Amino acid sequence: MSSAPASLTCTSLSFAWPDGTTVLDGLDVAFGPGRTGLVGANGSGKSTLLKLIAGELTPSGGAVKAAGETGYLPQHITLDTALRVDEALGIAARRAALHAIEAGDAAEEHFETLGDDWDVEERALATLGELGLGHLELDRTVGELSGGEAVLLRLAALLLRRPDVLLLDEPTNNLDLYARRRLYAAVAAWSGVLVVVSHDRELLDLVDRIADLRSGTVTWYGGNYTAYEEALAVEQEAAERTVRAAEADVRRQKRELSDAQTKLARRKRYGQKMQDSKREPKIVMGARKRAAQESAGKHRILHEERLAEARDRLDEAVDAVRDDDEIRVDLPYTAVPPGRQVLTLENLETVFGARVEGILELRGPERIALVGRNGSGKTTLLRTVAGELAPVAGEARAHVPLRFLPQRLDVLDDTATVARNVARFAPEATVNRVRARLARFLFRGAKADQLAGTLSGGERFRAALAALMLAEPAPQLLLLDEPTNNLDMASVRQLTSALESYEGALLVASHDLPFLDSVGITRWLRMADGVLRETSREEIEADPAE
Repeated sequence: MSSAPASLTCTSLSFAWPDGTTVLDGLDVAFGPGRTGLVGANGSGKSTLLKLIAGELTPSGGAVKAAGETGYLPQHITLDTALRVDEALGIAARRAALHAIEAGDAAEEHFETLGDDWDVEERALATLGELGLGHLELDRTVGELSGGEAVLLRLAALLLRRPDVLLLDEPTNNLDLYARRRLYAAVAAWSGVLVVVSHDRELLDLVDRIADLRSGTVTWYGGNYTAYEEALAVEQEAAERTVRAAEADVRRQKRELSDAQTKLARRKRYGQKMQDSKREPKIVMGARKRAAQESAGKHRILHEERLAEARDRLDEAVDAVRDDDEIRVDLPYTAVPPGRQVLTLENLETVFGARVEGILELRGPERIALVGRNGSGKTTLLRTVAGELAPVAGEARAHVPLRFLPQRLDVLDDTATVARNVARFAPEATVNRVRARLARFLFRGAKADQLAGTLSGGERFRAALAALMLAEPAPQLLLLDEPTNNLDMASVRQLTSALESYEGALLVASHDLPFLDSVGITRWLRMADGVLRETSREEIEADPAE
């Protein structure tokens, strides 16, 4: 951390949900000037911590102290479409005061409202322009903004306030590549205290330090996310060596205890033999027996204590090794022969105007990325291919069984268990078969009996993915819409490992280039100006705004 005084301090911070579930218990953490990436598994309390700092939640214990004003960008944003842009930015009163003064009204309240912010309009327009929202005029109503535009407008409002502390919770979730670049630039230029929760590698590689929230405590790592991963790999290698050494020590202590017990048994038999043969006086044999018993007791206790200590050291060593399980599942029935036709789009036009000119064919087992600006029609195209929306013209023909995983994950019945949800998609499968395959998706034992409505974001995604990939008939075309939204890094790795086992064709809409690279994309399609066209990874990286 920086040597400068901390600007944001949490002391003995505790929080529990109304049902009694503890999220934080006595957390002590301080954030100094600069950019901090807050990472941790789904359910570790990252978003809850930001809400406590922002005052959105009330702690059950402890306190939060921030030096100056705090600005907070939540994970889920809803804007009133009837608001004017200047109202959404929080500058309407100052603009009105400025216009009144310019019109000749010298009332004192106008000067009090405006303060020294005489360039409020220029700053607002400049900030909107920097974030790619230059088309939003201050006097117009917000209207129907895309999810990404709503995030950027809320961020613009925060930047105009110039808070001392800025909290960002998954800010890139609904941003296209162009908007992400704008946000990256704003983060890179931030000079105050910034704390960001994100699964976006590019964003986390802009931070100065990583705060890893795990088991209710924060561990600090200097540098960006790449440096954190490297440091973590070294730590885990050392932890695994410690586990192996501790396991060897336990085995050694068990052998020594066994050897000691064997020796003591031999002594006991020898003493009994001497007593039976009456080769020594009775008083001598009694003294020898008592001494042997005391020695045996001390010896046994010593070795048992050593074994107990060795087991404790092993438990500590095991706790230091992270349990980031990966999904490993065999899905042979999803295989598609190379070159087999899986999907044909012919002169397709969707309900919101996006179209495919001519004939576009997808063949197995291609892995295809669908990219484009927010609102360009990617989700509509996927829903049309999945049969959820009827085309306005043309047709989308699937030649193999397909499944669609939407952003909202509404394929699950929240009132049913994980096992029951999967069984709905594979009605012919036995209970044992469903449970055995769910275990490969990390839902073991009681976890399979948990209600879908009680799952964390990462668990819910994993359950939905399991339901689709284990469906019968097996899907040979899988459609995914922004699958990494709201997933922590461990869940993204689990998704990647699951897709490594999938042998069918894949069509995935995403703005997350590192994720797309990790799943082995073989073909790139871009929705631009309402038309779907072939593109390349290099073109997208060079011009994300096209």
